[in-house]
Amino acid sequence: MDYQFIETNGIHLHVGQDGPSDGQLVILLHGFPEFSYGWKRQIPYLSSAGYRVWAPDQRGYNLSDKPDGIAAYTLDILADDVIGLIKAAGQEKAFLVGHDWGAAVAWWVATKYPDRIARMIVMNVPHGLVLQRHLRRNIKQLCRSWYIFFFQLPWLPERLARLRNWNMPTQSLKNSSRPGTFTQNDLDIYRQAWSQPKAYRSMLNWYRALIQKPPTLPANPRITVPTLLIWGAQDRFLGRELAQPSIDLCDDGRLIFIEEATHWVQHEEAEQVNELIAIFLSNGMKD
Repeated sequence: MDYQFIETNGIHLHVGQDGPSDGQLVILLHGFPEFSYGWKRQIPYLSSAGYRVWAPDQRGYNLSDKPDGIAAYTLDILADDVIGLIKAAGQEKAFLVGHDWGAAVAWWVATKYPDRIARMIVMNVPHGLVLQRHLRRNIKQLCRSWYIFFFQLPWLPERLARLRNWNMPTQSLKNSSRPGTFTQNDLDIYRQAWSQPKAYRSMLNWYRALIQKPPTLPANPRITVPTLLIWGAQDRFLGRELAQPSIDLCDDGRLIFIEEATHWVQHEEAEQVNELIAIFLSNGMKD
């Protein structure tokens, strides 16, 4: 892969690039606590299929810029980062694929800028309105999301993580995934990314901004972009009951459960996920 620093929305993002320069643009948005490396099973597959793949370290992560302050990590700003990448690539539209926090950003990009997204694939994160409703009314989901509220504490979560040699994010990955999903080499690579100056605090600021500076939901929350929602049914963080209501908010949506997979569906069931992505994106060529 070719790695470049791309200017977007007033910052520079570290972006892995692969595939033919004239291929249709696919932007892969990682989640917490990963970075672009989390797409290692999807990037070669998509590039070999003829797509131009961009996989950024999103703001605050790994080698990308890490602005100070919670206000620099609102969903509006994160969405504008993606639009800046599309512009930097010289494209009018892109295919957008997101997992975890990357999926949350993708949902918001599709809400604000539907004309810039040809098709969207999101994994194991619901539409923002659905998540908001369940955090208010669903006690089981509220308990699953305890860490969101722990992360609101100033300085303490990142201090503890560093003092304990990143034990919390490491154990979270290992305990919430199928055995063997993340190798020791994977975890070492993630620790290196978390150890970058200001990285872990910036990563947690995404959660702080979500609660302390939430976006204003539009009067019409419906998604007009053709959307595929892939959901690992064994997710310990987000219940499957959040999936169907999310697709119900899409004008053209499809939901696929992968029963054996956890939250880390693109790692555990890479071959199936890759095939689902390829089929859905190829249909977009006919739009």
